[in-house]
Amino acid sequence: MYEEILKASTRIAGRIHTTPVQTSAAADAWAGKQLFFKCENFQKTGSFKARGALNAVLKAKDENPKLKGVVTHSSGNHGQALAWAARQAQLQCTVVVPEGSPLVKCNAIQSYGAELIYCAPNPQARAAAAEKIVSESAFLFVPPYDHHDVIAGQGTIATEFLSQVPDLDAILVPISGGGMTSGIAVAAKNIRPETKVFAVEPEGKDLQASLMAEQRLWKGEPKFLDTIADGIRLQQVGHLTFPLLCKYAESTVFSVSDEEMVSAMKFIWQRMKVVVEVSSSAGLAAAVSPRMKEVMPELKKIGVILCGGNVDIDKLPW
Repeated sequence: MYEEILKASTRIAGRIHTTPVQTSAAADAWAGKQLFFKCENFQKTGSFKARGALNAVLKAKDENPKLKGVVTHSSGNHGQALAWAARQAQLQCTVVVPEGSPLVKCNAIQSYGAELIYCAPNPQARAAAAEKIVSESAFLFVPPYDHHDVIAGQGTIATEFLSQVPDLDAILVPISGGGMTSGIAVAAKNIRPETKVFAVEPEGKDLQASLMAEQRLWKGEPKFLDTIADGIRLQQVGHLTFPLLCKYAESTVFSVSDEEMVSAMKFIWQRMKVVVEVSSSAGLAAAVSPRMKEVMPELKKIGVILCGGNVDIDKLPW
C-alpha cells in the first residue's frame, strides 16, 4: 500500500494544494504539548477528500480511457471532491446524499457540475441508490473510503505532513470510514515508524474495542451516530480500512463528545482565525483532553489533522 501512496503523490501532484501547517501558542498552552495543525480545510473543495477522489479518478481513466462517468454516495465532502475530480478528468458525475445533508455541501457538489440524488438518511439507502445508478448508467462507483485508490490518495497527507514536520511523535486523525486514518497510518509507519497515529471518534463509535480484539465487534447493519459532526458520523469503519488500522494505527482511540468538538471548533475559529467544520475540531478536542495526558504523557510534538472547512455559516453549532 505504501508504494501506491507514493504513486498517488506523483499522480495528483500539481492538481491539489500543498496545504500549510499552522501552530498556535495558545493551543500549545491549552494542550501542554506542541501542536502542529495540518490544514486540509484549505485543500481543493475544502477538505482532504480531494486527494483520494482525484487519485481514484485519474487512475481509473488511465486504465479505461472510455470511462464516461463516476458515482458515489457521500454526506458531502467526498461528494464535492468526486464532483471536482470528475470535472478535472472530463467525466460525468452523480452523487447520492442523505436527506438533511448540509446545504453548503450540496450546493458545492452541484457547482462542480455533478447531478445530485437524495436518499433516506442511512447507510443502506445510500448504498442502494448508488448501486441503482451504476446499473443504469455503467458509471464507475468510487466509494468515500473503502477503496484502495482512495486510501492511497488520503495517505499523501502523511507524506506531505512528515516532510513539513519530520519529527512528529503522533498524529491525531478524525475518523469515519477510516480511509484517511488508514492511509495516514500506512504512510507514517513507513516514513517514521516511531510516529504514532491515533484515530479520534465521536462518542458511540466504539472503535477501540474492535481494534484491540482485531475483529469487527459491531452488531447489525452500519448506522449513523447521533452527532453534530456530520463528516464523521458513520459508526463502522470499512472492510478494507479495518485491517490496515489494526496493523498500522494505535489501538488506543480517543472518543470526544459534541460539546468537546464545539469547544475546540470555537477555539480554532476565534484564536487561530481558521474556519473549520465540527469534524475538523475532533483532533484538537482529543489533544487537550485529560485522557491524552494520562495515556501518552511522553508525547510532545503532536500533529492534528484539520480535515475540512465546509461549514454552513448560517447554521453554526453555537
